[in-house]
Amino acid sequence: MVGKSIFLIVVAAFFQFSTPPQSILFFGDSLTAGYGLSPEMAFPSLIEKQLNKNGVSVKVTNAGLSGETSAGGLARIDWVLRQRVDIFVLELGANDGLRGLPLSQTKTNLQGIIDKVRAKYPNAKIVLTGMLVPPNMGKQYSAEFKNIYPELAKKNKAILMPFLLEGVGGIEKLNQADGIHPNAEGHKIIGINLGAVLSKLI
Repeated sequence: MVGKSIFLIVVAAFFQFSTPPQSILFFGDSLTAGYGLSPEMAFPSLIEKQLNKNGVSVKVTNAGLSGETSAGGLARIDWVLRQRVDIFVLELGANDGLRGLPLSQTKTNLQGIIDKVRAKYPNAKIVLTGMLVPPNMGKQYSAEFKNIYPELAKKNKAILMPFLLEGVGGIEKLNQADGIHPNAEGHKIIGINLGAVLSKLI
């Protein structure tokens, strides 16, 4: 009886330590990269620390690149997908909107990225983080831009976080001097909000 108990403990320990951590890939622009901050202060790193602290084994890769557009993301996604992906967080499109690029092009590029992720990792869970553009881009453009994300999420059965900068965007004390990029406190809020979404997928 004692021998059997020891055997079960050994087997349980084996599976505990042999199960690889969930791999979360954050793919985005300067917001994901943590522009103006050290990497450990950006929300992907904060989410990794929080989830692991809560007893969930995860490994986060921050593939954010400042200035990245949806076209740039589509061009480099194959290289990024060389690593295993269990959860893919797509945060792109903001720079397209700020530059007034054709929305059909942005939507096509984002769909192309999703298609590549699905093709290589069909079981990966995909999370889309929505963005908004300033009202000076025009009412119609702003409205159509906002709709890109829920439309893509519905089409691809992906998880949607409606607005990445919820509770942060437009609040001076939570952003850097440029008024666009969150500061360390802003990233903490994003980390809490997005981390809550991701915790339900693991």
